[in-house]
Amino acid sequence: MDVFRDMVEGAAAWSSTFELGPLHPIPRRRLAIVTCMDCRIDPLAIFGFAPGDVHVVRNAGARMTADMLRSLIKSVDQLEVERIAIVHHTDCGAAKIDLPSLRDRVVRRTGNDPTDVDFHLIADPAAALAEDVEAVRSCPFLPVGTAVAGFVYDVATGTTIITESTFVG
Repeated sequence: MDVFRDMVEGAAAWSSTFELGPLHPIPRRRLAIVTCMDCRIDPLAIFGFAPGDVHVVRNAGARMTADMLRSLIKSVDQLEVERIAIVHHTDCGAAKIDLPSLRDRVVRRTGNDPTDVDFHLIADPAAALAEDVEAVRSCPFLPVGTAVAGFVYDVATGTTIITESTFVG
């Protein structure tokens, strides 16, 4: 399909010089990074990592949903991750969405009302990050002692600060 031609061509170019096949699924840094799907965020570049160093798990707003916790449990239990970094960012769309307007747009475009969808919006960025760190810290399915930290990445300057650091349990 022409609408995906850029992807097909990119995949062909990538595979023609592909060298990452020998990488192991266990991340070298024993780290999982949870971050937003925002296209301005490149977690490997931000922290100076390379493919194979970390797991990267993304969703809108880097919110700690049940599915995000599911992924982290697998990462820790099956793939030897010992540290979890939750990276929120400035200028996040999840902090700017007007929920009634979003729902109205969805209804107009699809005819379906997303009333039952929890969009995990961010009213207070600092509080949201603290809640997400706490959700991981208190997860009963992660081993006691797993390190957890919250970070904020500034999309305008490229700087990242750590806001808190704790352990599961």
